[in-house]
This record gives sequence, C-alpha cells and structure tokens, in this order.
Amino acid sequence: MKIAIGNDHAGTEYKLAIVGLLKSMQIDVSNHGTDGTDSVDYPDFIHPVASDVEQEKVDYGIIVCGSGNGASMTANKHPKVRCALCWTKEIVALGRAHNDANVLSLPARFISLPQALEMVKVFLNTDFEGGRHERRVEKIPCS
Repeated sequence: MKIAIGNDHAGTEYKLAIVGLLKSMQIDVSNHGTDGTDSVDYPDFIHPVASDVEQEKVDYGIIVCGSGNGASMTANKHPKVRCALCWTKEIVALGRAHNDANVLSLPARFISLPQALEMVKVFLNTDFEGGRHERRVEKIPCS
C-alpha cells in the first residue's frame, strides 16, 4: 500500500506522527507536506496529494491542516478525489464505508494526536460497502 500525505504548518506534528505510524505498518509514504511550523499556504501541499490520488500513484491520501476545511476543499477540487473531513472514528468509518473516501482530512486543532492516529487506522481498515452506497457515489460529479 502507498499513501500520500500533506499538511500545512498547523499539521506538522500530526503528519510526522502519522508517517511514523504508517512506516511501522510497512506502508510506503509519499510526503508532500511541510516539516516546519512557519506559516505556509495549505493548497501548495494538498494539491500534490490529491493529484497522486487522482492519477492512482497512491492508494489513499491523508491531509492535515488546522481546521481540516481548507485542505478538504482543496482536495475535493480534483476529479476522482472523495475527501472526507473527519473528527471522530465513527465519521471516518462512515466516510470509507458509505462514501468510498480516498482522502482523509484531519483537523489538527480540534482532535488530539492519539485520536488522529486511531482515525488513520480506521480509515485504512474500513472497506467500502458498495451496494446502495455505490450508486450514490457514482452520482458525485468527477469534474
């Protein structure tokens, strides 16, 4: 499995911990995020993640910014990206199971680091249910 990850300055600590978790799980990581805490513009780091997902260079994307909103909005501008902004494990599970989310957006200023790591695990271990959900996902425009 390969994951693309991106973050702005608000998500650096979380991104570094998530990268450590993914590597401990033997998952290949493509890091598009900043490693610093100086203010940066999140689209510069989120577009490359979304492009990797869109072009199927990776299986999934994980993005982190302060609220998760700007990152999610940016990612969802890309065809084939279904980014879910999540703040609980239950919402993560529904985003994967019902919406076939292929990018997870995390709000670093609103969840704890342990919560974020658990949410990543749920994201990676929840399958899309298909069925009635598949026809709904197919109605999401691709452009």
